[in-house]
Amino acid sequence: MADIRKRGPYQWQVRIRRKGHPSQTKTFNTKAEAEAWAQVTESEMVRGVFVSRKEAENTTLAEALDRYLQEVSSKKKGAYQESRRIENLKSHKLAKRYLASIQGKDIAEYRDERLKSVSQASVRLELALLSHLFNTAIREWGMNGILNPVSQIRLPKKAISRDRRLLPGEEEKILGACDEYGGDLPYVVRLALATGMRRGELASLVWDNIDLKKRTATLPETKNGEKRIVPLSFEAVQILKDLPRRLDGNVFGFVDSHSITTAFIRSVSRARSTYEKECAEKGMKPDPGFLVNLTFHDLRHEATSRFFELGLDTPFVKKITGHKTYQMLDRYTHLRAEDIAEKLDQLNKQKAESLVKG
Repeated sequence: MADIRKRGPYQWQVRIRRKGHPSQTKTFNTKAEAEAWAQVTESEMVRGVFVSRKEAENTTLAEALDRYLQEVSSKKKGAYQESRRIENLKSHKLAKRYLASIQGKDIAEYRDERLKSVSQASVRLELALLSHLFNTAIREWGMNGILNPVSQIRLPKKAISRDRRLLPGEEEKILGACDEYGGDLPYVVRLALATGMRRGELASLVWDNIDLKKRTATLPETKNGEKRIVPLSFEAVQILKDLPRRLDGNVFGFVDSHSITTAFIRSVSRARSTYEKECAEKGMKPDPGFLVNLTFHDLRHEATSRFFELGLDTPFVKKITGHKTYQMLDRYTHLRAEDIAEKLDQLNKQKAESLVKG
């Protein structure tokens, strides 16, 4: 039998003791809520379907996020980026709610609210984090009697894959701004364009894994969790030869990949400002798309596309870039139509010349 008692002027506490079940206690703001909960809980106990939701009812989303950050996110390669998402989630009013009280409609409201201020891709990543948190809480933390509310809603559509290539003149401006920024950034950007390596791979490079004679760079563990040996062009080798050696054995002095991103964004912004000033001095209107919407990852995209434009076959490019599947590689490969047209002209010209000679 449920014992309902008043606690203070605004709260009602329910305590249920029933043979064969652990004691259940919960506090409500009204007596009606307390009685309703007691009725449902006792009914479940009688029917033998009761599952204790005590831990989920006493753990807020913010508390669960803290635990997830420590036990799960900290072991991921993208730990920093995920920690930022967790901080954003903790600042939302939903973080104050208990896990057991969060329903699909609450997640749907969160989704719609976030879509007003951030991209669909960002919201998908946040919802993926929340979904994995609930699954982890249910399967590994013993929070029984709850469902994953993210599985009950419609996710935002996947963003169209980026096809941003460097515009004519952008590379020169970016490299100039990177030179002004100084440090290792100019070498990082040049090597990214020469090899197509990811920022995390560049940040983790050590001299012990580089063989300038064989022209290879060994990556013990990549984003895919596999070892990869990157072939180095003569250009890439020269970039590394020009780089001053560090005493700690690291190739670059950046603390992590995020530091590279920050430095790159600042340099691109500086390059854009310089470009706008030059246009103003010449009485020209700046191109609204020049040095705009550029990310460091676009350098990998640019490098991969250039490999194809050099005439390298897909298996060779896959070996260089380390893409796990051909489908993933195709997503990053956007050849310029004008370059393809020029290539076709060259092939047709070669064919015509061979017919004449024949």
